[in-house]
Amino acid sequence: MLNEVIEIAIGAGKKVLEVYDDAYTIHEKEDRSPLTIADQLSHEHIKTELSKLFPTFPILSEEGASIPFKERKNWSSFWLVDPLDGTKEFIKKNGEFTVNIALIQGNRPVLGIIYAPVTDTLYYAEKNKGAYKLMTASSLEKRKQVKINTASSGVKKIVISRSHLSDATQEYIEDLQRQEGKLEFTSIGSSLKFCLIAEGEAHYYPRMAPTMEWDTAAGQIIVEEAGGLVINYDTGTPLFYNKKDLKNPSFLCGINKVIGYN
Repeated sequence: MLNEVIEIAIGAGKKVLEVYDDAYTIHEKEDRSPLTIADQLSHEHIKTELSKLFPTFPILSEEGASIPFKERKNWSSFWLVDPLDGTKEFIKKNGEFTVNIALIQGNRPVLGIIYAPVTDTLYYAEKNKGAYKLMTASSLEKRKQVKINTASSGVKKIVISRSHLSDATQEYIEDLQRQEGKLEFTSIGSSLKFCLIAEGEAHYYPRMAPTMEWDTAAGQIIVEEAGGLVINYDTGTPLFYNKKDLKNPSFLCGINKVIGYN
């Protein structure tokens, strides 16, 4: 299953890059977030290819999320997809956008893939099998696989959203500075923030601004399998999925011993 889904993510990334340098129309979704033809092309590719290979698994995607809860509440396994995470970064042409695909079982992610088309870098994880990074991912002959983990030391590093830094997140950062003293900051778009945590390039990723389930599922399993945590800020429990309301609570992502939960 994993190799097939990796190829689907890479294929979706190619669809995105086909229009990356072109002029395109930007639409506005109901929540006023932007939508481009790249989102739609990636969505159609992923939906078509996943349905061919896994016809019994439903698909919940950002670009097709109108499935009512009464229909999906009994799903035991399903794909949770963000066909273009970081549309604002795509529009800015800074390269910080990804394709995210996760498999959810029992309300938790058990497989996750994050593909960054511009750098041709792919992160993936399976439950109890570790987290890995593929460089030159679209070239089978040149792929380089690296096992990743959250081991990190030295000055505490915090990664924040490039486009969505809320007042509540800023307050958390100020509290953290009072506790830790000096902090180093990195801003980056999309689910790449989870990847920096998984690689040990940052200790904390606090998010007190709105996110949706498809924004976090793939990143969560990658961070968890690398040895980190993605937890509800209020309860300290891992995020779970296929809720009636697909919005996530405020959460903390980071290295276990750093964010204070076991």
